[in-house]
Amino acid sequence: MRLADFILRDMETIVVQWEAFAGTLLPAAANMKSLALRDHAQQILQAVAKDLSTAQSREAQAEKSMGRAPVLIGAPETAAQTHALLRARGGFDINQLAAEYRALRASVLRLWMDECQPEAPDPDDVIRFNEAIDQALAESVGYFSAQVDQARNLLLGMLGHDMRSPLQTILMTAQYLAALNAGEQVSVAASRLIRSGARMQALLNDMLDFNRTRLGLGVNIAPTDTDLEKLLSDELDLLRAAHPDRRVDLDVAGDCRGVWDGRRLQQLLENLVLNAIKYGAPDAPVRVVMTGEARDVRFEVRNHGPAIERMTLARIFDPLQRGLNQEGSYNADGNLGLGLYIAREIAKAHGGEIEARSDEAETVFAVRLPRRQ
Repeated sequence: MRLADFILRDMETIVVQWEAFAGTLLPAAANMKSLALRDHAQQILQAVAKDLSTAQSREAQAEKSMGRAPVLIGAPETAAQTHALLRARGGFDINQLAAEYRALRASVLRLWMDECQPEAPDPDDVIRFNEAIDQALAESVGYFSAQVDQARNLLLGMLGHDMRSPLQTILMTAQYLAALNAGEQVSVAASRLIRSGARMQALLNDMLDFNRTRLGLGVNIAPTDTDLEKLLSDELDLLRAAHPDRRVDLDVAGDCRGVWDGRRLQQLLENLVLNAIKYGAPDAPVRVVMTGEARDVRFEVRNHGPAIERMTLARIFDPLQRGLNQEGSYNADGNLGLGLYIAREIAKAHGGEIEARSDEAETVFAVRLPRRQ
């Protein structure tokens, strides 16, 4: 008997075994009824049987074996995708989801081979069946991962939003204590609270920006008429005060006015300059070179130091990445490894771009910003 015919004929027997195995996947399956445990098993098997009965080329067969079957534009979710979505919402983990397909593969092949006795099963059916199961598994894992990522990002976004109010209360109370002049001990403690609170606020803002981009919302900007020369000059003054042992130069040429979100561009510059200070040679200046052109304003942050490896440079704007410091160890200074990622997202939100290049002479981060989006 061909495998497609067997699956359609013995569907209930196969689904009963699926249900029995799904019921062992605890704790998620503990209180699930039969219908929920069987979720989309019949539709998945029907799709597999249809696939087995459909002619396909060698190339299509190879693609499907790697989970890359073509997807029609505008096509609805497959049964495997919907199954993954419901399993994710039901509390299953990704290992349990994969285990369902592993058990399904084994039970179908075992039942069918018993049915085929004493004749040998068709080897082409075995190959085609494995490819179809692999494709369904790939669809399920992809949807499951996307659902988990979205749920995590929404949770972190809500958590970050709800943390802002108590953090603001802490900062306001610390500032009130500092203004009381109630003695040196109180003033020192209040200053420490203010510094730590400001640091926590920066981390929180980075986390919220990161979550917005992961949810496809992008970084919030509010563009207004801005003089970028004055804006970046003010920001560099603050950075020089915070790092008095480091020299930071600014060179400006041309008209640097445009329509941008000034606060966000100061954040972008701060991230790039702090990165240059952290990883650049301590005895060499950090240079910011800004040029106003006809349609764009460009600025570069340059520092001397060891060249960044090509593989590292290719991923330098990826989130949650940290580089090596001058001593050759990874920095663990309380940051989330989001500075360069957020800098890139701010440039993108303005319709601009940012790129990095590095050689033995210097490392350069170059930003291009259109005057108007």
